Amino acid sequence: MNDPIQPNPVQPTFRATVRVTLKRAILDPQGRAVEATLKRLGATNVEDVRIGKLIELSLTGERSAVEKQLGELLARVLSNPVMEEATYTLTEVGGEGAPAETPTGA
Repeated sequence: MNDPIQPNPVQPTFRATVRVTLKRAILDPQGRAVEATLKRLGATNVEDVRIGKLIELSLTGERSAVEKQLGELLARVLSNPVMEEATYTLTEVGGEGAPAETPTGA
């Protein structure tokens, strides 16, 4: 039960940056199209272009709970584990919004 006199402790806020890419074994037609265009424009030294997505979100809670939730979100919503690989960094946002770097992977 919440005590109206004692405020709840402030939960830390984390900024997650999620990087999702196709697995190496999966053909990346969008990457190939971009690579072909770059080569036509004269960038003949460009190879192996892969296209992915970058997702940023803020989560509030204890680090262990946030990491667990983020892992579940990666597997269920933010990526397709059959075709994609997902990694993330988790940064605790300081009191004035300044990040305190703490990279993590999944």
